[in-house]
Amino acid sequence: MRIAQLSPLIERVPPRRYGGTERVVHYLTEELVRRGHDVTLFASGDSETKAKLVASSSHSLRSMYTSDEAAFTMLNVAKVYKSAEQFDVIHNQLDYYAFPTAYFSPVPTVTTFHGAFTLENRNIYDEYKNLNFVSISDSQRKGGPPLNWRATIYHGIPLEKFPFKANHKNYLVYVGRISLEKGTHIAMDVAMALNMELIIAAKLDKYDVDYFNKYVAPRLSNGGKVRWVGEVDEKERNKLTADALCLLHPITWREPFGLTMIEAMATGCPVVAFNKGSVPEIIVERKTGFIVEKESEMIRAIKKINSISRKECRRHVENNFNLKRMVDAYEKLYYEIINGQKQSPNTQTTPVSRSKVLK
Repeated sequence: MRIAQLSPLIERVPPRRYGGTERVVHYLTEELVRRGHDVTLFASGDSETKAKLVASSSHSLRSMYTSDEAAFTMLNVAKVYKSAEQFDVIHNQLDYYAFPTAYFSPVPTVTTFHGAFTLENRNIYDEYKNLNFVSISDSQRKGGPPLNWRATIYHGIPLEKFPFKANHKNYLVYVGRISLEKGTHIAMDVAMALNMELIIAAKLDKYDVDYFNKYVAPRLSNGGKVRWVGEVDEKERNKLTADALCLLHPITWREPFGLTMIEAMATGCPVVAFNKGSVPEIIVERKTGFIVEKESEMIRAIKKINSISRKECRRHVENNFNLKRMVDAYEKLYYEIINGQKQSPNTQTTPVSRSKVLK
């Protein structure tokens, strides 16, 4: 197949540090190339890929400190659809920016929805509800308009990049982004209540600075046990989670898919998370971690975290969130869309032999 991957530009592909969507785009793109597909990646110019790279910005927008991200984003959309006849299918990972053009394009587009429905974006999704959509969890669909959902496809990761460790060093870890919706201050309060070391490996965006100054910074002076080490790369993140007692994931919003949870479990690190969004679809209660409702329950769960098998955490990711499963599902869906085939909108895609669909 001739496949276009339309990526966000905010981070390069793959991201040097933080960047969940761009990391998934990277995994998918490289595996599709390895399988022999003709893939073109529309991304920032500093991206690294074995696919053909078409750049709409010289570097990731975050590193450029641009005041007009929309201009680069619309250029990215324009480039892919101006060359649409070169592709069999366009995979939009860029949210609603591509919808108006995709609607009129003779080449089919499939959009993976990486975000959440809000009061602000519901109307545009409803306007283009007949386009092809993929959800990254079943819970992500709740509260949104009735879109043409073609499948739920969970994120998958290459396990060989995530070294497993059977033993831990008895500290807590928080990974990702410092923000109210991620519940950074809650993780800190939990660690202080237990008098345990907490390592925060997370980025801080400019629009979260007020939250940081009010709720996070004051808690960092807790005798040095709660530490913010800044934003880390993939290698350092994996080392931190592999050595941790558990990952704290006290989210305060309906997160569509917590990539950090499967990344942590892949290294053997159990997860204790609030029962919101996709969490029950990712964690197996009492087998790969604990799903709790509030801070006091999180504290109690950590006290019994050693009952969780670190090998079971790894096995769970190997069986359910591996790279092959994700790419098989997307590959199958591409063929179905190209061939105009219908599919049950509520079914988790399962791999099938490529010989069963038109190549």
